[in-house]
Amino acid sequence: MATTAMVGQQMEMMGARRQSQSRTESLAERNHALYEAQRKARRGPTPEVFFAKHIDNTRLVKADDPERRREMRQFATVMSVLFLLVMVYVWQHFSAIEIGYHVEVQKQQVEQLREENRQLRLSEAQLTDPERIDKIAKQLGLDAPQPGQVVRPEGGDPNASVLAQAGAPALVAQ
Repeated sequence: MATTAMVGQQMEMMGARRQSQSRTESLAERNHALYEAQRKARRGPTPEVFFAKHIDNTRLVKADDPERRREMRQFATVMSVLFLLVMVYVWQHFSAIEIGYHVEVQKQQVEQLREENRQLRLSEAQLTDPERIDKIAKQLGLDAPQPGQVVRPEGGDPNASVLAQAGAPALVAQ
């Protein structure tokens, strides 16, 4: 029962507030209606008194606190250093990843070049095979030289063995 009575009183207060918010009522009427609503909701003989206190803080100036300023500078410096360290770590991490990709690309290029080198060596071995050269020469109608067919520029014995000699190349004037 007591709760329903309190709810009823609160409803009266809310109704009084809605009525008091109308623009036609004066400030005194509004205060009187609030006082009456509070007096009805009050328990016991003690009256409640409310004072409106208007505080004007527009003229207040914040006092300078050098200790707080020093703390904020230290905090900003520590956070800047921490941010710098994190950015260096991130830069190194991404650089390592990028270098890893470059290493993998170069490994693939090396493997490709090794395969190409193997193919070229195989092709060279096939092209310089004496049997193949002999076979092509016979197809073109060439055969081994007969004795006396080979003429040496020094004019010596054609059957005599000759040692290979390296000489300086001669300049030919045209």
